[in-house]
Amino acid sequence: MDAKDLECRARTRSGCITPELVSRLLERGHADVVESQANDGEWFCALAWARVLGDQGREADALDALAPYVATGWWTAVVAAAELLEGWGRTDEAIDITRTRMEAGHPMALEAYTRLLTRHGRAEEAFNLLVPHVDDWVLATALVDVASVAGRDEEAAALLAGRIRADHRCDGPWCCRGLDPDTALGLLATIRERQDHIDEAIALLRRRQITSVNSRDQLADLLARHGRIEELRAYAALDGHEEAVQRLAELLEKGDDVEGAIAVYGQVDGPAAQDPNSAYGLAQLLARHGRGKEAIAVMRAQAEVHLGDDWILHALSELCLDQGRPVDGLAHLDALDVRRGGEVEWELYWMRLPLIAACSGVDEAVERARAHSEGATWYAAEHIARLLAGAGRIEEAVAVLQQHDHRNSHDLAGYLVDLGRVEEALAILQRLNRHTA
Repeated sequence: MDAKDLECRARTRSGCITPELVSRLLERGHADVVESQANDGEWFCALAWARVLGDQGREADALDALAPYVATGWWTAVVAAAELLEGWGRTDEAIDITRTRMEAGHPMALEAYTRLLTRHGRAEEAFNLLVPHVDDWVLATALVDVASVAGRDEEAAALLAGRIRADHRCDGPWCCRGLDPDTALGLLATIRERQDHIDEAIALLRRRQITSVNSRDQLADLLARHGRIEELRAYAALDGHEEAVQRLAELLEKGDDVEGAIAVYGQVDGPAAQDPNSAYGLAQLLARHGRGKEAIAVMRAQAEVHLGDDWILHALSELCLDQGRPVDGLAHLDALDVRRGGEVEWELYWMRLPLIAACSGVDEAVERARAHSEGATWYAAEHIARLLAGAGRIEEAVAVLQQHDHRNSHDLAGYLVDLGRVEEALAILQRLNRHTA
């Protein structure tokens, strides 16, 4: 067993029994198979089996299931063991195994170790360990969180302030390695908000160059939390602040001002007219409040403007299906296909299959899928099988996937497990694993 190989398999979900299939095996009463595979190098089986044993009070056996994986030094396995120990109240042991990896120099161990210490009354110690590493943005984030518990907000704030260069503007994503000014400003704002210095926190966030991180806008969230609606409205009106638009709409909807939320998106020249993401937000809002026809019209307008944009077409199709209007959905797609010049590639075709099934039945959808120029491919087989399985026709789904068992091995294995044909499922995966290796 090798840490690099385990990491690769877990990250790519290739050459292994996936978590979804492990859950399927357990749900269908095949715990013995999961146990056997756990002992044969299948990480997701080992993790699930350890949790099962822990729930049964068999803590020693659970740790034994993970032991070969932990012994490789693989960080994911170490974290899993530590989480189990912490959950059982065996905090000192959890701290010990995490500290061992930290002392061995694992790059992610210090954050986990200090957060673990903080959760168990040792925040002062954790803070002191993090201080020398404040130039690492991950550890700086941990430092800010730990400072709250340790009562050392001002020290953390001073460290961050010392790393904000007023005269510097990044000229690219890799300009500042480690703790960049925008991240430092955001972390410092977190501390100031925590201290109830709201105006100072807002001023700090207004200095950031990049306002959106992971589809969230920290300033928009802060303004919403403190009910500063007019400031949020003005911020949302700025070009390119779609997350702020969404946050304002969410806040108004939560306050039962649905019309106000719609208005945030819905001006003639508003965000929904210009930005597909805002249009999707508006469509979801309308659908939640029984205005499905308007929601469909919003996404149809986007599909007209962005011909061939698959996610917009998917959103339109799903809306039509959810609103019980599959005929309208097909009509929209057909009209768009004509504008694109006839038959479209499979990636833009398969989304109509659930609509066809809702209108005319699964057999019609399958027949139309097979008639497509790409209907005999492995990727079409995946969608055809899904249609059949959704109608409870698992044997037929299996027959479709068996024609491409190498490319659709995980889906095929899942359906075989549903049929109780577990040995066949494992044989397919083992053959794939040998090919991958």
